[in-house]
Amino acid sequence: MVRVVKNEEFGKTVRRHRERLSPEAVGLPGGGRRRAPGLRREELSMTAGISVDYLTRLEQGRATSPSPQVVESLTRALRLPDADRERLFLLAGYTAPGVGLIRTRIAPSVARMLDRLAGTPVVVYDAAWNLLIANPAYDALMGDMSVLTRWERNALWRNIHG
Repeated sequence: MVRVVKNEEFGKTVRRHRERLSPEAVGLPGGGRRRAPGLRREELSMTAGISVDYLTRLEQGRATSPSPQVVESLTRALRLPDADRERLFLLAGYTAPGVGLIRTRIAPSVARMLDRLAGTPVVVYDAAWNLLIANPAYDALMGDMSVLTRWERNALWRNIHG
C-alpha cells in the first residue's frame, strides 16, 4: 500500500495547532516574554517525545512519512479533539485508530511488574473491565481465572450475575 503524504499541509497543521496551544494547557510554566504565540517547538517536542529537529522538519514539510506513533504522540501533546486528530492522521497518510477502541494487550512493562509482585495478588483489567491477566497469587486467592468464559472474565458481569 502506497501512502500519499501531504507533507506541507501536515506540517502547517501541526504548526497551527502548536501556535494555538498555551504552555499552561500542557502543564508547563507560562509567563515570560514570547516572540511567537503558543508553544515553542522545544516544548512541543518534549511533550510529544520527539526531537526538536524532527519536529522542525515535519513543520517545514521536509520530513517524509511520520510513523503512526509519532502522529499519535503529536495529537496527544497538542490536545487535539477527535476531528482534528483524524485529520492529522489522514494528512500523514493513515486512517486514525479508533478513538473508542479499548486496548486488550498487556504492555511488557506491566507484565514485568506482575512478575515482581509474585507474592501479592494482582489482576489487570482493560477499560471495559475485562480481565486481561492475573498473577498466580491472585489465582490462588480467587480461583483459576484462565478457565473463565469470555463473559465471566468481565468484572461487571461477574458482579451482577454472580
